[in-house]
Amino acid sequence: MLLVVDIGNTHAKFGVFDVQARKLVASWRAVTDHERTADEWGVLVDRFLALRGLHLRDLHDCVISSVVPPATAAVTEMVQAYLDVEPLVVGPNVDVGIPIQHVNPEEVGADRLVNSVAALHRYGAPCIVIDLGTATTFDVISPDGAYIGGVIAPGLELSAEALFKRAARLFKVEFQFPPSVIGHSTMTAMQSGLLWGYVSLIEGITRRIVEELGQEATVVATGGLADLLASHTSVIQAVDQELTVEGLYLIWQGNR
Repeated sequence: MLLVVDIGNTHAKFGVFDVQARKLVASWRAVTDHERTADEWGVLVDRFLALRGLHLRDLHDCVISSVVPPATAAVTEMVQAYLDVEPLVVGPNVDVGIPIQHVNPEEVGADRLVNSVAALHRYGAPCIVIDLGTATTFDVISPDGAYIGGVIAPGLELSAEALFKRAARLFKVEFQFPPSVIGHSTMTAMQSGLLWGYVSLIEGITRRIVEELGQEATVVATGGLADLLASHTSVIQAVDQELTVEGLYLIWQGNR
């Protein structure tokens, strides 16, 4: 079986693929701790595997994408020590299987390329991938199936945290849509600004991307807040939380 790992700024996502059956058999998330050692990662992975009736000895290979260098080093060391293999780490020197046009590949986060590979495979081109995580990113696959760039904005949680910290009389609120756009209390006014504000950001940027592409595109959302925000806008056609692990599997398959 194949272990796939995507290390983001807030969470790391793990998946296990049965290579012969070509299907995902287990997945889980863990907090990205920059100080966690290779042995600690090993214990964490071992325990998650055990909960699903699996063992480290079932894993024969690994592919990693990461935007957190200290965690990349620790997870790589863990794989070397506990799986006795050299993991494939997605980076500028790895063939991801799709053309990269108009951008410097070294500047593109590995997770963005991985998501784009999976989106092209699952939904075709043109396609827009919206990842609603620590940052809100839009990645664009052109009509001819090439990655051509995208948009990076602060994530909803980052924006909310900045608002709470910098405005003395405001306070943390739950991420849920208020009953109306017009807030009738400080709490509902903040919820409206944050949640409807991000829905408007999604709709506005998506519309501008489509205008630049010159044709309609399939819009796919992923990330921790995807289900919440996608349910309040019609521009997102699909929510796919397995996009990143699927993309990692495809890249590993192409580089075997």
